[in-house]
Amino acid sequence: MTTVSLGRLVAEVSGEGPAVVMVHGLGGTSNVFQPQMDAMSGFRVLRLDLPGSARSPKLFEPLTLAGLTQAVVSTVKLAGVERAHFVGHSLGGLICQHVAANLPDLVQSLSLFGAVVEPTDKAREGLRARARVAREQGLDAVAEATIAATLSGLTRSSSPLAVALVRELIMRQDPEGYAQGCEALAKADAADHRLIGARTLIVTGDEDPIAPPSVARALGERIKGASVVVLDRCGHWATIEKPLECNRRLADFLRAA
Repeated sequence: MTTVSLGRLVAEVSGEGPAVVMVHGLGGTSNVFQPQMDAMSGFRVLRLDLPGSARSPKLFEPLTLAGLTQAVVSTVKLAGVERAHFVGHSLGGLICQHVAANLPDLVQSLSLFGAVVEPTDKAREGLRARARVAREQGLDAVAEATIAATLSGLTRSSSPLAVALVRELIMRQDPEGYAQGCEALAKADAADHRLIGARTLIVTGDEDPIAPPSVARALGERIKGASVVVLDRCGHWATIEKPLECNRRLADFLRAA
């Protein structure tokens, strides 16, 4: 595995074979997909830190969904990738949906974990409030609230390593970068799913409050031919909470795509 700077983004690059681009969500880093790496043999994997997250600096202008999407596309092209399997978690999944709709020749397949479609009005206000908390109180409060609200009961009670990883992911964020990410998601619009022709896998947890099964199934109906998987006793951080099941689903899907 090699850590590289591609333009303004930092990425972890590993393996050889067809390209897989992994894009984390709000509060995440490239480590969101660390549990999947053992299942990625036979692929060249690029795991990105989005602008303003972990090791990647903020953009010169405030973060927006369009700016995040363009940063991902530019980084992929700088890496010499002409076509790739795109894998996204949460906000990263929304970014991947926009890439697939706008640049279909770049996307061989689409794998979405805890996929966000478009925030509700209530969610938009909650994101703006979370941005204020990050700026005024720091990320300790954000981390504890996120763990309580978005991990499944089973994960919180029996998976201390998963809880610790989610806490560490959030605590590694720059407070202003995290706040801008909240505001970018609060303003985000859905992709035009009619334009997505890539084979698509949608995975969510039955206890995911951000991307509940109803949202995943509705998204599956919008994207032609999409497959939807609901994991039992799993919250929003499926790649961390249910790594073995996610690995099996993802590896099988990528090798068939």
